[in-house]
Amino acid sequence: MSISIEDPAVFPTRESIEPKVWRSDAACRDTDPDLFFPVGQTGPAIEHIENAKAVCQTCVVRVECLEYALMTNQDAGIWGGLTEDDRRKIRRERRKANRAAQAAAQAQV
Repeated sequence: MSISIEDPAVFPTRESIEPKVWRSDAACRDTDPDLFFPVGQTGPAIEHIENAKAVCQTCVVRVECLEYALMTNQDAGIWGGLTEDDRRKIRRERRKANRAAQAAAQAQV
């Protein structure tokens, strides 16, 4: 499953990403949480990251997990199959898109 950061319509509502709604369906629920919080990004952490992402690839609530991490500013770990750096990039792109939309709206006034 590919997650598009360009299409905000693919992301669920804030209510649907509340943990109580999706966590019971998460593929990681029976996996050691340490797998999703590797120390660093080199050496053994690379294998942990890849293994965590592999679990996420099988998950039916991957989008909800990712959106939860983005909306609650989770800075550590693998969420929705993405690393901290991946999520920072999405946040930057969303802020840029929001600024552009606001500027366009202001120009129309």
